[in-house]
Amino acid sequence: MPEKKTKQEVKDEDVVYIGRKPVMSYVLAAVTQFNIGNSNKVVLKARGRAISKAVDVSEIVRNKFIQELKVDDIKIGTEEVKREDGSVSNVSSIEIYMSK
Repeated sequence: MPEKKTKQEVKDEDVVYIGRKPVMSYVLAAVTQFNIGNSNKVVLKARGRAISKAVDVSEIVRNKFIQELKVDDIKIGTEEVKREDGSVSNVSSIEIYMSK
């Protein structure tokens, strides 16, 4: 029985980490990756409050810049993060897999 791939193969240069910058900065990064990068895949990764920004980035890229783009998969999860005071908190995360 052939092994089923649970994780999609993604190189580090195909990942755009979403953070505190304006949305259009990440839109430009994703569009540039599709146009200049060697692969036809980009993954948007975000945690916490940046999750809504990642969704905005994917929709802007898909609707305004690259219409033939499709969302292959969306993975959500929770990560435990240790704070400086020793306490542990849960932080939500999202990965949006897009391809041409």
